Amino acid sequence: MVLPGALAATLFPPSLVLLVCHLSSSQDVTPDPSREQQLCALREHPIVAFADLKPWVSNFTYPGARDFSQLALDPPRNQLIVGARNYLFRLSLANVSLLQATEWASSEDTRRSCQSKGKTEEECQNYVRVLIVTGRKVFLCGTNAFSPVCSSRQVGNLSRTMEKINGVARCPYDPRHNSTAVISSQGELYAATVIDFSGRDPAIYRSLGSGPPLRTAQYNSKWLNEPNFVAAYDIGLFAYFFLRENAVEHDCGRTVYSRVARVCKNDAGGRFLLEDTWTTFMKARLNCSRPGEVPFYYNELQSAFHLPEQDLIYGVFTTNVNSIAASAVCAFNLSAISQAFNGPFRHQENPRAAWLPIANPIPNFQCGTLSEPGPNENLTERSLQDAQRLFLMSEAVQPVTPEPCVTQDSVRFSHLVVDLVQAKDTLYHVLYIGTESGTILKALSTASRSLRGCYLEELHVLPPGRREPLRSLRILHSARALFVGLSDRVLRVPLERCASYRSQRACLGARDPYCGWDGKQQRCSTLEDSSNMSLWTQNITACPVRNVTQDGGFGPWSPWQPCEHLDGDNSGSCLCRARACDTPPPRCGGRDCLGPAIHIANCSRNGAWTTWSSWALCSTTCGIGFQVRQRSCSNPAPRHGGRICVGKSREERFCNENTPCPVPIFWASWGSWSKCSNNCGGGVQSRRRACENGNSCPGCGVEFKTCNPEGCPEVRRNTPWTPWLPVNVTQGGARQEQRFRFTCRAPLPDPHGLQFGRRRTETRTCPADSSGACDTDALVEDLLRSGGTAQHVVSGGWASWGPWSSCSRDCELGFHVRKRTCTNPEPRNGGLPCVGDATEYQDCNPQACPGEDICLGLHTEEALCATQACPEGWSLWSEWSACTEDGVQARSRHCEDLVPGPSTCAGNSSQSRPCPYSEIPVILPASSVEEATGCEGFSLIHLVATGICCFLGSGLLTLAVYLSCQHCQRQSQESTLVHPATPNHLHYKGGGTPKNEKYTPMEFKTLNKNNLIPDDKAGFYPLQQTNVYTTTYYPSPLIKHSFRPEASPGQRCFPNS
Repeated sequence: MVLPGALAATLFPPSLVLLVCHLSSSQDVTPDPSREQQLCALREHPIVAFADLKPWVSNFTYPGARDFSQLALDPPRNQLIVGARNYLFRLSLANVSLLQATEWASSEDTRRSCQSKGKTEEECQNYVRVLIVTGRKVFLCGTNAFSPVCSSRQVGNLSRTMEKINGVARCPYDPRHNSTAVISSQGELYAATVIDFSGRDPAIYRSLGSGPPLRTAQYNSKWLNEPNFVAAYDIGLFAYFFLRENAVEHDCGRTVYSRVARVCKNDAGGRFLLEDTWTTFMKARLNCSRPGEVPFYYNELQSAFHLPEQDLIYGVFTTNVNSIAASAVCAFNLSAISQAFNGPFRHQENPRAAWLPIANPIPNFQCGTLSEPGPNENLTERSLQDAQRLFLMSEAVQPVTPEPCVTQDSVRFSHLVVDLVQAKDTLYHVLYIGTESGTILKALSTASRSLRGCYLEELHVLPPGRREPLRSLRILHSARALFVGLSDRVLRVPLERCASYRSQRACLGARDPYCGWDGKQQRCSTLEDSSNMSLWTQNITACPVRNVTQDGGFGPWSPWQPCEHLDGDNSGSCLCRARACDTPPPRCGGRDCLGPAIHIANCSRNGAWTTWSSWALCSTTCGIGFQVRQRSCSNPAPRHGGRICVGKSREERFCNENTPCPVPIFWASWGSWSKCSNNCGGGVQSRRRACENGNSCPGCGVEFKTCNPEGCPEVRRNTPWTPWLPVNVTQGGARQEQRFRFTCRAPLPDPHGLQFGRRRTETRTCPADSSGACDTDALVEDLLRSGGTAQHVVSGGWASWGPWSSCSRDCELGFHVRKRTCTNPEPRNGGLPCVGDATEYQDCNPQACPGEDICLGLHTEEALCATQACPEGWSLWSEWSACTEDGVQARSRHCEDLVPGPSTCAGNSSQSRPCPYSEIPVILPASSVEEATGCEGFSLIHLVATGICCFLGSGLLTLAVYLSCQHCQRQSQESTLVHPATPNHLHYKGGGTPKNEKYTPMEFKTLNKNNLIPDDKAGFYPLQQTNVYTTTYYPSPLIKHSFRPEASPGQRCFPNS
């Protein structure tokens, strides 16, 4: 219950008086009038809250994707390419909707290797750090779990990789290291990054193009001293790099300077001196400060933006990280940068000398080259000795105006993009500045003093209470949109929101160069959308001021407190709470809070019964039943400690006492199943039930099911041998005799299915001189009398099938039978009986019986078998083989373990058993002519030849073993030789890959011969030639791998760190 009153209120009848004992004293806070006037007099820039900006912002997130730090615009294809941790995306420029998502994660082996080197799981991911759209390709580089890799992909299909190359010197190992890269119009990649695992070797490196790979001097702090690279641009003849680094020329403590460095794009490196090293490298300090007797410097460059239409470089500068937070934006002309590079150099002769200016030998150096033929052809006109020692400019690059374009105390800027806006009267530079707290400041850069440092508005792109720095910021002038990369999402924010200003006063008071009031259409619009330019007005004469009028808002509720109420003679307790109108309090003419200030709840109440309901229907239609009626304690229900109702909530009574129920007619329980009609080969079982109290029970009284479906075992029998019978007599008196026996087989237990198998015949020859064991002379005489041959043997043949018998059942699937006899012809004189079945069965009447219900229960029953576990290591036993003539069956198994242990595969791999009596094998017929198997063919010649062959074989085997041992010993001796390592594997001039090959990893140069290491530091960088194997520099004690001598000079493999 919520009441607007302060202490008491009248509630529903009966009257209820609430007495609040104690409320929060915060409602009595009275603001100080003088303080109120000071707040109302403040002039602050407008702030666009997250809730007001949200309808204008498009948002993209993806499950599992983090660190949306790389954004690349592709207007021709109307898409935004996004590089995140382990993912690549193509988004629509219109609303950042997803066009394609491609996973680009490190392999599991690479991640494990990274973690084994002491890195965390968060660090051992693939963070995209280079993302450049060039033509129809996208060039990408990722940290790949501290194993950098780069690839070129189709701009319209990121999942298709066109080329994959090593990422060392093109992408940092550590995702926390700053890096930048740019691809020139000639297709050369200029990358500024840290190129070793430990992060101690920063370099500006060129690769991939037609020119030779070049880099800054290695381990020389005068060239680069712990730099943080910010941006890189391809402008004219030079490639420019913007960075901040420790100032080597500052000899009073440690400080950081912002720099601009440049190199000539046609630089070919030196010859013998500065070989494979930049000869045109120069750097100058960027000055961004507040002028005065003692200038206040903003030393650390955080972001840069090139405005090619105006030849301007805008930069965001902050104070040192351990200093008071302050930020500024300064603009630099390219002419001012060129002027600094054309001025004198600053040089230190030795570590104890001061840094002194030296005149520039080539004041207006424009990357000229030597045209004279010879070894120095195509080198730049700078002297190699000057290039080795003169690279730091003496004069700093001065900004366009003495004062910064924008300054802000207590805030650190992090990103910057600039838009050119044509207003009605002039051209404005609108700055969009990202902060570390996650807001975007929209500011003007103008020469007018009244508008200098004007903040047009502050955009809160994060919800209240959330603060995080922006990861990336990009601007698309044609679409008038900002693209913001955060840790977990990408936002599209419009550059202007003219339609949000509903009145002329609000439109003109915004001072926004994008917006003006259209007098004809009476709305706020852009210049392009105006109907008549003469009626389109702006008023950019002063900085916009935020309306400080503030409406009141309630603060949080106070804790619940007990209070009492009176209801006639009864009293009860409640809970009350209050809130104050102080979050924020109304000020500068704002309205008071709307809504109740007191909340009352949980008042106690006694319960009361409702009236009885009507009696329900009787629970039975015949026989004794009961009826029920109910009531509930809900008139009102007891609440918050009130008394409950007293009495019963349910009453029952009997009904239908005089209406007996008729005797039911029902089926009795099923009887047991009858014995199966067949022991095998399929039979039928039945069971019956009786209808109790009548004969009109629905359903069937008899139920059938099949049983013993397994086939009957086949039994084989052999008949006794017949007597010997003569079958042929020769003219010489010799004769041939034969005897027979038959194999009978039948699937029992049906003896009528007995079948005759194949016949076996034995033949013998009886000589004429009666020297053999033949005793059938009398039969021979009968044979000769009958014509010299035995009686003709006749095999049996089947007669035609008889008619089918009547079906065994009228319905529910019966069977009928037909038979045939072996009388066409009958077997005679030892002929074979008929082959096949004499009886044939067939299903009939499959239709269901009329008027009967379907049978209940499962028609198929399954059971588990072979549940015992297999012996450890063994496969399953094979099936038993067919019976041999000896009456034996066999089966086998094999060991599945490739390397069996002592406890695996125990036991035999084969088993045998006598055949079952029903599977006595058929004795195959013998050949009519026995073959001699004696050894009469082996002679002494065979024995001698066998001995000679064995002697020669043993001699050849001994010779092969001796030669093999000699070969192994010679290899062992060769492996102990020390192979000299190439001093610089990336510089080898042998028959391997050319040094300009774009797939070659980052080149290292030992710099002793270039005299680039200062004398005071030469002792701290021992560059042993044989230890430079990888892209990470390790001193001698840290080398973990040795050089593999078997690698060829052109294809030597160097282990990665």
